[in-house]
Amino acid sequence: MATSVTLSDVAREAGVSLATASRAINGSANRTVRADLRERVLAAAEKLRYTPDANAQAMARGRTTSLGLVVHDIADPYFSTIAAGVSRAADDADLQVTLASTQHRPEREVSLVRLLQRQRARAIVIAGGRHDDEPTNAAMRAALADYRESGGAVTLVGQPVLDVDTVVVDNAAGAADLARALHDRGYRRPAVLGGPEHHLTARERREAFMDAFAQAGSPVQPAHVVTGEFTHDGGEAAMRELWATGPDVDVVFAVNDVMALGALAACRDLGVSVPDDLALAGFDDIFTLRDVVPPLTTVRVPLEEVGALATQLALEEHTGAPRRASVATEVVLRDSTPDRT
Repeated sequence: MATSVTLSDVAREAGVSLATASRAINGSANRTVRADLRERVLAAAEKLRYTPDANAQAMARGRTTSLGLVVHDIADPYFSTIAAGVSRAADDADLQVTLASTQHRPEREVSLVRLLQRQRARAIVIAGGRHDDEPTNAAMRAALADYRESGGAVTLVGQPVLDVDTVVVDNAAGAADLARALHDRGYRRPAVLGGPEHHLTARERREAFMDAFAQAGSPVQPAHVVTGEFTHDGGEAAMRELWATGPDVDVVFAVNDVMALGALAACRDLGVSVPDDLALAGFDDIFTLRDVVPPLTTVRVPLEEVGALATQLALEEHTGAPRRASVATEVVLRDSTPDRT
């Protein structure tokens, strides 16, 4: 049986020490090899058909070739589309993506960051809005600071509250623009499926939408704002809760598309026709909306581009203050909110 070629064999063939061969092939966090010696080692490795050990390379360089991506819900099209952008940018940088989910439990983020640090991930992208929960945010800041001190880099997609580079979606502008567009179409009695009360993304969208309608002279009644989970089931439950009150509303805004799809399912079960009896709008423009009837009005976020931008920021050399990259949104009016004027 043939024996595998070792790094010692390569060093002997090249006439260099084992340490020099290791630095030439695996890289080093703090030592370099003369160009002529490196060429000799690489030529010897090619001649002997030597395959480097990935773990040895990671130990030598201090980092692996992996990039960690932490999301709240792998099944949510919002996060899967961001993941597609992260994966594309990581491929361009010859990195592999390690995907982890918090399962909508913010406290899991810290343990996932610690795990990725132990695995020597080169960088971490964290996708998902923050909660109004200072103890949890403080714990994340500490974990991310430890990871960065060990040589890793971090970018957040969400609110800039963790003292790291952040890709910030302009949620407030998008929600306000949507409210004004709906008002222009003749809607005067809005309701809101507002997501979790302490979720900052949900709050930004909810409050901006309500403020814009109030400024237009059609304030949202407090009884017509229903909070709930940022999920399909959450949207369905919130829609049922709203409809049980017999509301006098003509349009419902769900603060993300997944909730809007849950609301649409609830309407079908309740015998409520969208848009004949009630108009419906969401936020994000997730790809699954292509198959929805009626086509859903929403606010488009360029999710794949967001993922790619976050990855690029994480991989850039940067030692200054945390950066913010703003991402604009766009209202997309479809058949679920027909003109009532």
